[in-house]
Amino acid sequence: MTKVIGLTGGIGSGKTLVANYIRSKGIPVYIADEEAKKIMETQEVVQLVETAFGDSVISDKKIDRTKLAQLVFNSPEKLQKLNTIIHPIVKQNFDIWLKNHQNFPFVIKEAAILFESGSYKYCDSIITITAPFETRLQRVIDRDKTDRESVLSRMKNQWSEEQKIAKSHFVIHNISVEDTKNQVDNILNLLKNQQY
Repeated sequence: MTKVIGLTGGIGSGKTLVANYIRSKGIPVYIADEEAKKIMETQEVVQLVETAFGDSVISDKKIDRTKLAQLVFNSPEKLQKLNTIIHPIVKQNFDIWLKNHQNFPFVIKEAAILFESGSYKYCDSIITITAPFETRLQRVIDRDKTDRESVLSRMKNQWSEEQKIAKSHFVIHNISVEDTKNQVDNILNLLKNQQY
């Protein structure tokens, strides 16, 4: 039976770096955010979102992600409503993907909100990536060309580092790229030898 290893971390922690490095080792990696973006372009989801939030978040028969984000990130109730639409479809999509990768001893499921969505319950082990708060903040400001307040408002919708670490089997401290890759290699060796 293929094991599912959850990979998560707060915004700006370095999930993409780690996921890409793991993928370069020939291990299948499912990126939940990428799949959710594709799913949000399907007519079925566009209609569900329009019904739930009105046509102000729809533009050219597509979801206007910026308007939808502005609407949901400042309202826990609306964010919950959106998650109720998206999460079951992403889970279904992942289950199909997992069936197509049954010949691997383990696969990685990367998700920013692995804990918040409850999908951590379906993982055999969890890796959390951390980095100092200010480092994470600056990475996101630089990456998204945004301001401090916008990043902080996104951060407040995620579990704290402490909460994630408490429920994780492995923790990667992402300060320097080389050191992070070494930590990943050590974890992959443990997973390959099933010493966890």
